[in-house]
Amino acid sequence: MTDLVTINVRVNGVDYQRQVEPRLLLSDFIRHDLNLTGTHVGCEHGVCGSCTILFDGQPIRSCLLFAVQADGHNILTIEGLAPDPDHLHPIQEAFHEAHALQCGFCTPGFVMTLKPFLEENPDPSDEEIREAISGNLCRCTGYDHIVDAVHIAAEKMHAGG
Repeated sequence: MTDLVTINVRVNGVDYQRQVEPRLLLSDFIRHDLNLTGTHVGCEHGVCGSCTILFDGQPIRSCLLFAVQADGHNILTIEGLAPDPDHLHPIQEAFHEAHALQCGFCTPGFVMTLKPFLEENPDPSDEEIREAISGNLCRCTGYDHIVDAVHIAAEKMHAGG
């Protein structure tokens, strides 16, 4: 039997203390221990980007880290992105407006990847957007509507700031 390790982590502004197995993936901890199922697990190899979260403000693939590595860190998942239950984040609004999602499986990973990107790049070119999302795979949309959504989100975020 594996010894459990106690971790302390802040997720979406809430502090958690949990005992976890050392080999538990961060993506599984988020989904199964915290019941935050918006973080999707696709490839489990860090290739598809569906499990992207913000780890101390930086986008990371949660399937590539162990939960014990999150000890003492701050995590933001798609569930914590909107300012309140009645309002979406501008990126989420833009994805809806531009029809940038179909099945929606990949959408949380795209949105979490794009948050810090748009904070650092308020007026990105198509080429910069495509580079930023190059680590996120979508099998439904063809990416054009996603690029359109990023432009809309940039305008919304710039107008709101």
